Amino acid sequence: MSAIAVNSAVSLKSDTLNIATDEYGLLTDLYQLTMGACYVQEGCDRKRASFELFVRRLPDGFGYLIAMGIAQAVEYLQNLRFTTQQIAALQATGIFENANQRFWELLKNFRFEGDLWAVPEGTAMFANEPFLRVEAPLWQAQLVETYLLNAINYQTLIATRAARMRDVAGDHLTLLEFGTRRAFSPQASLWAARAALAAGMDATSNVLAALKLGRQPSGTMAHALVMALTAMEGSEAQAFSAFHQVFPNSPLLIDTFDTIAAARNLAEKVKSGEMQVKGVRIDSGDIATVSKEVKALLPHAAIFASGDIDEAEILRLKALGAPIDGYGIGTKLVTGVPVNGVYKLVEIDNIPVSKKSSGKQSIAGRKQIWRSLENGVVKGDRLTHIAAIPQADEQPLLELIMHNGELLKPLDDLDAIAKRTRKSVQSLPSAVRNIPNLATIPVKVDIA
Repeated sequence: MSAIAVNSAVSLKSDTLNIATDEYGLLTDLYQLTMGACYVQEGCDRKRASFELFVRRLPDGFGYLIAMGIAQAVEYLQNLRFTTQQIAALQATGIFENANQRFWELLKNFRFEGDLWAVPEGTAMFANEPFLRVEAPLWQAQLVETYLLNAINYQTLIATRAARMRDVAGDHLTLLEFGTRRAFSPQASLWAARAALAAGMDATSNVLAALKLGRQPSGTMAHALVMALTAMEGSEAQAFSAFHQVFPNSPLLIDTFDTIAAARNLAEKVKSGEMQVKGVRIDSGDIATVSKEVKALLPHAAIFASGDIDEAEILRLKALGAPIDGYGIGTKLVTGVPVNGVYKLVEIDNIPVSKKSSGKQSIAGRKQIWRSLENGVVKGDRLTHIAAIPQADEQPLLELIMHNGELLKPLDDLDAIAKRTRKSVQSLPSAVRNIPNLATIPVKVDIA
């Protein structure tokens, strides 16, 4: 037997890797648990500790980030537990054979007892600003690092991309999230849909995500349907008619064979009164040129574009005068350069601490972010100790949302977050929103 094999007498082995709420305790990196056992051994596990989650630098090409994922952080902290079977499985690994018995008692009786400070979801953020802070007994604050980073980093990436796309598209174009097949996992696809909607996109094609979020799923058809029905029913026109009979309000995908020929045939059916085409989707080719030709043939049909759409492509098509009414956006929304958030200890037992490693320094002490605006535009941010006195025009960003493990007020719904996201982005200086040539806002660190 392999030296690293798990004792088969107590095993959680399964052929499925779907996540259940009662498995949150083990959904962490091993070193969170080994450090917890060490803290118990040293008798410091109950010392009050503060960890802050932030990014040291923005991803390349980003002038800001949109904070997202706080709701999932709260849900995780409220439900984090260890079952008897999970504890037995940990013991059976042999890794913890020297752990103090009290460590197992802490796992058995776990309930998050700490405070959670966070910025409201949809807030524009910059380098070194804490998205959240956990203040809790040391071993608990340490344990939750992995999940919090996963939830915040990924949703923040999606929300930022969605907010940028909304910003360049404007408020009147329809933006649909089509990224489920490209998201990093089925779980990630749900988070991606949520983050996209919370950052201002109109709908998602992910049926489960939409229904869980109380939204109407949105989509059209795939090329496969057109090819299959064309092969069986004799022509693309008959395929369109078949789909239209069942879904008369759904856009038709018209670029399977010859986009202009398809549009011309549909235009004849519209002229004869046989069909009313509400919209069409174009997924390939020179979209700027083709969309103009299609619009000339179908002037009353909305035109949707898809196929590796991102902020730059939306800007390019707008500059070329493409008559696009909406975009279906997948790969470029749900993938990309990661948000490299980190989670660092900033205070232990009322002692401020920081990391000094080259290129990975952190700022000691519990902090507050103060934002000042002038005529509705962000003038600057100031990072201070939590007890600092604000200046006359400053507003705090970090709010206490959980105290002693209890949620203090209901969390915002998606509509409220989307409004905050849009307002937050619109409050940024134009240079920070300029996709081709981005700037950012330097954060003044004012900590003695």
